[in-house]
Amino acid sequence: MLSDSARKRYGRQLVMPEIGEEGQERLYRARILVAGAGGLGSPASYYLAAAGVGTIGIVDSDRVELSNLQRQILHRSHSLGEAKALSAMRSLSELNPEISVVAIEERLEANNVEDIINEYDMVVDGCDNFKTRYIINDACVLQLKPYVFGSVIRFEGQTSVFHSPYSGCYRCLFRDPPGPGTVPDCKEAGVLGVTPGIIGVIEATEAIKIIANTGEHLYNRLLIYDGQRMSFLEVSFSHNPECPVCGDDPSIHTMKDENYQIEI
Repeated sequence: MLSDSARKRYGRQLVMPEIGEEGQERLYRARILVAGAGGLGSPASYYLAAAGVGTIGIVDSDRVELSNLQRQILHRSHSLGEAKALSAMRSLSELNPEISVVAIEERLEANNVEDIINEYDMVVDGCDNFKTRYIINDACVLQLKPYVFGSVIRFEGQTSVFHSPYSGCYRCLFRDPPGPGTVPDCKEAGVLGVTPGIIGVIEATEAIKIIANTGEHLYNRLLIYDGQRMSFLEVSFSHNPECPVCGDDPSIHTMKDENYQIEI
C-alpha cells in the first residue's frame, strides 16, 4: 500500500494506465544495480531514484575528479576526491529519501560480479570499458537477469537490452572485445556532456518498462543515436547459436578471470 507522501511524489505516474498503483508498487519492490556512477550511471540512476525504484545499488571504485563534472551530474564540486559511489548515494538519497541507495566501493570483476548482482533484479550499464561490459553480460546471462546496455562517445550513443533467453546477449552482437588500441575511449576521443544524459535516460526508461511490465523492450534491437544529425537508427540482431555464453553449446559456464584478460 502506497503512503500518502508516495501518492503525492509519484502522482504523475500513478495516473498513467501503463504504471498505476500496481506498477508503482513493482518499482518500489525492485532492486536495480547501476554499474558505474559516471556519465551514463548518473542520469540513469537519478531518474530511477526519482521514479521510486525501491533499492538502487551503485557500484564504482573511482573517485570524483574535476573532469567528471562536465557530464556526471550526480557529483558536485565539493565532492572532488570523494568516492563516486558515496557521492552518488548522497545525491540520490537527497533526491528521494524514501528509497534505499547502496554504495558499493568496488570494481566489478569476474571474481565478485556474481555475488554482487545476485542481490539485484537487473543491471543498468554505466561502465566505461569493454572488459566490464563482457563481465556484466556473462554474469547476467548465467543468472538470467536483464542487462540494460549503454555506451557513448563524442556525439554518439548506443543502447539495447540483453535478457537471455528472451533475446540475444552482448556477445551475440559483439562476440569478442576489440583489439588493444582499436577503439578510442572518451578520454581520447571526447564526449559531449549531454550525450550520456540522453542514453542514460533511455536506459532508465527501459529499466522502468521492464519492472512495470509495459511497452516493447529493446530486445534484439540496437538503438544508435547521432547527436550531430539528431537522429536515431535501429539495427536488428538475433540470438547467435554459436555465442560462447548463451549459444547452443556454450564454452562459458562460470565466471573466471582468465576469460577477461584482454586489455583494451
